[in-house]
Amino acid sequence: MSHRTRRAFLYGATSGTLMAAKSASKPLKPSVPARSASRILGANDRIHTGHIGVGGMGTAHLRAFLQQSEKDKDIQVVAVCDVYKLRRERAQKAARLDAKDAYNDYRELLARPDIDAVVIATPDHWHGQMALDALTAGKDVYLQKPMTYTIEEARAVAEAALKYGRILQVGSQGVSDPRNTIARKIVESGEIGELLWATATASRNSVIGEWNYRIEKEATPETVDWNRWLGSAPKRPFSPERYFRWRKYWDYSGGIATDLFYHSLGPVLFAMGPQFPVAVTGSGGIYVQKDRDVPDTYCSIIEYPNFFINLSGSMCNAAGVKYFPRVIYGHKGTLTYEGNNVVVYPEILEGPRGRPARTAARPPKVYEAPPVENAHRLHTDNFFQCMRTRKQPNLHAMLGYQIMVAIKLGVDSYREGKVKFFDPKTQRVTERPLVRPSYEGDGKNYDERTTD
Repeated sequence: MSHRTRRAFLYGATSGTLMAAKSASKPLKPSVPARSASRILGANDRIHTGHIGVGGMGTAHLRAFLQQSEKDKDIQVVAVCDVYKLRRERAQKAARLDAKDAYNDYRELLARPDIDAVVIATPDHWHGQMALDALTAGKDVYLQKPMTYTIEEARAVAEAALKYGRILQVGSQGVSDPRNTIARKIVESGEIGELLWATATASRNSVIGEWNYRIEKEATPETVDWNRWLGSAPKRPFSPERYFRWRKYWDYSGGIATDLFYHSLGPVLFAMGPQFPVAVTGSGGIYVQKDRDVPDTYCSIIEYPNFFINLSGSMCNAAGVKYFPRVIYGHKGTLTYEGNNVVVYPEILEGPRGRPARTAARPPKVYEAPPVENAHRLHTDNFFQCMRTRKQPNLHAMLGYQIMVAIKLGVDSYREGKVKFFDPKTQRVTERPLVRPSYEGDGKNYDERTTD
């Protein structure tokens, strides 16, 4: 099978088996009645959006959408939803909405026929149910990363997007960076040869500790619908610490993996070829920031059938972004991201017994990409364009599911202390170790180009 044919097979092989895969655990079910799409969008119709979750990230999206609606007139915010009364009221005021357009229960927002798309920016443990309900209600969905809290939820959401013919974009904006499209074409062309491995990071160093967001004294059991916020998470007494700093706790998040490594993995996997992993290992620990469940320093080795990806980072040292950059390594060359450019450094192959090969050294090849002023806008514009054309967006449901499997398996590996295996054909976690690529027999690994 040729390099190009094999990669085309990997891109398409999993999508055909999606509907056949069955969850081993209790399936996620819609909590709203199925409805067809509210309306068919014309080229000049304004897209009506509803916003579920208007905390930090949700408010940032809301403000950006409001600015876009005033400037470009192509979208209009028509509803907001949040379980915290003060956030709900702030969002209502910012969007100049009536009180009836601000909801505590997101299902009431989904019932509105005038809403074309919803933006979901809630804690991770609500992503799956809300996205499934929105798709079932006939809405297109911009779903903030990570796609879901569990693998089973990601599968259910991907199935629903396919079943109902809805557009779903996972909000990991880095995938829409033009450099990734260039990198993907380079990889597909075979310029860097057979893929070997890749590296990427997410590293920060906060004085107060990562995710220790400000706690508002106004947040009380009277102003926060705590039981609704908990949802499927374990029941606990009201806790402002957990409400505002939920990324620090396993009940609602996967820490570095689900917050930041989803961003790190998305662009790399997009370029190397979207597919499911076959084995994942998670390592790390709580070395400095002792006020949390999740590790402050974490590494995940994600194995695919013919390459692996190393994601390593820390919330206690920011130097990883400099010394552990995003790089894709191939047999014939190495692909790096440098400024606005993608640069390919050719490999200098040695001949037998270390003698120089006939392959001459070549200078690095620079591929220029247009500068990105606003990555979020680029990603949401892709979403809105696909809502009108009904084409798949850059980080569509299937790719989001594939990324989520790798991310969640890393979290489970870290927590369970063992390698996690996955069968791409059945789309199930399995206890059976994978069969790694190995010796192919006399002569099959021999490349005559290295001879004198």
